[in-house]
Amino acid sequence: MLIDAQPDMAVVGEAEDGRAALHLVASLRHGVDVVLMDVRMPRLDGVAATRELVAASRDGRPRVLVLTTFDLDEYVHAALRAGASGFLLKDARPEELLGAIRAVARGDAVVAPSATRRLLDAFAGRLPDPSGADAGRDPLAELTDREREVLVEVAGGATNAEIADRLSMAEGTVKTHVGRLLAKLQCRDRVALVLVAHRAGLAGRH
Repeated sequence: MLIDAQPDMAVVGEAEDGRAALHLVASLRHGVDVVLMDVRMPRLDGVAATRELVAASRDGRPRVLVLTTFDLDEYVHAALRAGASGFLLKDARPEELLGAIRAVARGDAVVAPSATRRLLDAFAGRLPDPSGADAGRDPLAELTDREREVLVEVAGGATNAEIADRLSMAEGTVKTHVGRLLAKLQCRDRVALVLVAHRAGLAGRH
């Protein structure tokens, strides 16, 4: 009811388990933009179903937003490794859920605030050791002032649309800057950008 009440959204199908979800997505002629995926389901769990959906995708769709009752690291990590674009708890406020769906549909990533800090703690140790071969090298030295501003916003969890609004830029320009940040900082995704920003002490600078 919440989703169908939105002018830019429509529920095109529902499935009772992961296997049924895969069949349903494959059968829909006009395709699916976003799948809200539960974790614990019979026949095929949400993580396995997400992995199959992502593997079968040819154009990056559907994107998967995992929606679960269980705020456990094992589910967060497993869902993101499987290719989910977001992880949200079922007790999220309606506006949070709707915002997450729109963000994931645009290609952004969303992680429940309660899980973000733990993700940073879990993956920060995988970043290059500043005392190693790259000691003394500032990974942000090659960034322009504008790219640094965008990085600060990304580190704060802002979507491309939000960054465009805050920095008075076109959303396409924001995407270009994010792409350059990924290349310059040798990051695979936005999560890695957040980690780099936190390591450099840029997070929270607004």
